[in-house]
Amino acid sequence: MSETEKQAVAEAEEEKQQEQEAETPGGEEEKAEPSKEELQLLLEDARNKADDHWNRVLRLQAELENLRKRSQRELENAHKYALEKFVQELLPVKDSLEMGLAAVNEGDGESAAKLREGMELTLKMLQAALEKFGVKEIDPVGQPFDPERHQAMSTVESDDAEPNTVVTVMQKGYLLNDRLIRPAMVVVAK
Repeated sequence: MSETEKQAVAEAEEEKQQEQEAETPGGEEEKAEPSKEELQLLLEDARNKADDHWNRVLRLQAELENLRKRSQRELENAHKYALEKFVQELLPVKDSLEMGLAAVNEGDGESAAKLREGMELTLKMLQAALEKFGVKEIDPVGQPFDPERHQAMSTVESDDAEPNTVVTVMQKGYLLNDRLIRPAMVVVAK
């Protein structure tokens, strides 16, 4: 008999004795030994209660572990994707800088060279900042069209590219920690 079972039997006997004392008029103490059958019933009852309590403890431990894991996963996602709105605001700035660089490349003169150099440095700094926070660029020229990461703006006939291949990128796409923030806007070969 285990310690738990012994303790349960002892508690049951004590409860039984207290009930008998309460029933005895005038405070007379009659010590009647419980029969073997009564002890067996008390033992079974105690075992059932112990099993029930053990099962409850196991269920509560499992629920706590699941709650802990879910909270940890949600916290990791909150940290990982907290900058999503920030990145969405910065992307148009990067696009404008790239368009400015393209316009400067078409112009001539010394002021244009200085402007071009400044914009290139600014663009490099912005690109480094975005990469620091887990932003990756999607520039799929020459790759097969992927509807999960690309948005087809049009299709064109092309002898140089295989069908369903990205020919031109109109606007680059971006990933934040491998989650799509903005699909690349592309022209696809027929």
